[in-house]
Amino acid sequence: MRSFHHPGRSPVYATNAMCATSHPLATLAAIEALKDGGNAVDAAICAAAVLGVVEPHMTGIGGDCFAIIAHPDGRIVAMSGAGRAPRAADAEALRAQGLSEIAATSPHAVTVPAAIAAWDKLAREHGRLGLARLLAPAITHAEEGFVVAPRVAVDWRELAPTLAGNAGACRHLLTAGEAPGVGAVVRFPALVETLRTIAREGRAGFYEGAIAEDMVATLQALGGVHTLDDFAAQDADYVEVLGLDYGGGRVLEFGPPNQGVTALLMLNVLKALERRSLSFAAPAKSAKRAHVLMEVARAAYGVRDAHVADPGAMRVSAEALLSDAFADAIAAQIDPERRNPRLRAPAPMGSDTVTLAVVDRDGLAVSIINSLYKGFGSAIVTEKTGIVLHCRGAGFVLDPAHPNCLGPGKRPFHTLVPAMMLDGEGAPRLAFGVMGADYQPMGHVWLLTNLLDHGMDLQEAIDFPRIFFAPDSEALGLEQSVPAEVAEGLRAMGHEVVASAMPWGGAQAVLIDRRRGVLVGGSDPRKDGLALGY
Repeated sequence: MRSFHHPGRSPVYATNAMCATSHPLATLAAIEALKDGGNAVDAAICAAAVLGVVEPHMTGIGGDCFAIIAHPDGRIVAMSGAGRAPRAADAEALRAQGLSEIAATSPHAVTVPAAIAAWDKLAREHGRLGLARLLAPAITHAEEGFVVAPRVAVDWRELAPTLAGNAGACRHLLTAGEAPGVGAVVRFPALVETLRTIAREGRAGFYEGAIAEDMVATLQALGGVHTLDDFAAQDADYVEVLGLDYGGGRVLEFGPPNQGVTALLMLNVLKALERRSLSFAAPAKSAKRAHVLMEVARAAYGVRDAHVADPGAMRVSAEALLSDAFADAIAAQIDPERRNPRLRAPAPMGSDTVTLAVVDRDGLAVSIINSLYKGFGSAIVTEKTGIVLHCRGAGFVLDPAHPNCLGPGKRPFHTLVPAMMLDGEGAPRLAFGVMGADYQPMGHVWLLTNLLDHGMDLQEAIDFPRIFFAPDSEALGLEQSVPAEVAEGLRAMGHEVVASAMPWGGAQAVLIDRRRGVLVGGSDPRKDGLALGY
């Protein structure tokens, strides 16, 4: 339990239902959907749609979506709304143009958005209220206006120069070239009509007809190779999740092309370190703990960068990466006292994503993530329909020898990973996610070890100071809340450390205390949101 002498927030407790999101309006919309007779799936879609309006740089209908649904009996449903590259996508053609990578603001970075396909299928097959009711709050906020929250305003201001290069972005997202400030009231009239069409027509309203034509025309005018057939063919798929036993339960993550295997690999290496009697369970705020976790992360992220791709293109299976023998081999490279210079650090990208968690009165638990990838995605915005198009295709590489090379109809490596933990009986225990692009697997492990290995309550586990890899260097980026003695200890172990310009990630989680019949919600103070239950 936190000290009440210091600023902070308590976990939220309730008995009927609980939702945690990164914006108060989204959390409220979810609770209202639940009180209207909806289930956790309805509430999650409703909240995600609101976030696409009130956090337009983070998510929207022009992005992708992934969800894990855990039924009270432990039955798992996982939905992958991963957009595919156009069927005319050609890595060789881009290399011939002198390109070595796909820029985030390029039309080639826009895979077909799959969020609407996922929402539509989830609502029809697992919800109760229907898409029209679920989109209604988002439509209201877009039409009547919403107030810009503090963290949203900071991010929007920093991204304004990127938006200035696109006519649609200037029209819909800037006023006289400026981003709205804290407390400004913003409306999106073009998006209102787009959302109404989707509410009325469902999936077809987005992937066929005038809306699809506007997206395709926008991309083709910029040199994209997208066609109406590419949009009409896009769907969301049911997938199997990966699982690993840890901390008395089972952690579930999305498999490739998502990076959830990275979190599970890290947890498996921590178990391997325990087998080698190299404990990482030092005091929570200690340099030793931070050192071991970051060394494990460097090794696991190196594996991710080398192997994770669309499953059909992978040369090593996810199951092989999660074998005990592989974890033992990585654990053997971890020196508990010194940084190993041979371990590879990733090159983290900034990203903009929303994650949210909902548990309803029946015990149905949902973890869902929606994203545009980078801030305002590709910064390509359709002028007629007001859709911000994501840049998930920037996750492809152009190296033909790499399994994640751009190809026709292929899904790129995906950072998005909703997560779930089951208890020892196989029932849902924790619905959670930690937004933040590359940070997400590290965030999952940080949160879980805080909760399971160090006995923190849910909000403490979320609030805890974070460390990750600083961009464009081998240094560790430390949040300002990391104690000075931890920074000094890391330096003494051979790490370069720098202050992180912004905090790492944003977690949302709901814990099910089945013994007492209580739900516990936690929401990250690094964002504007909150948890709310009843």
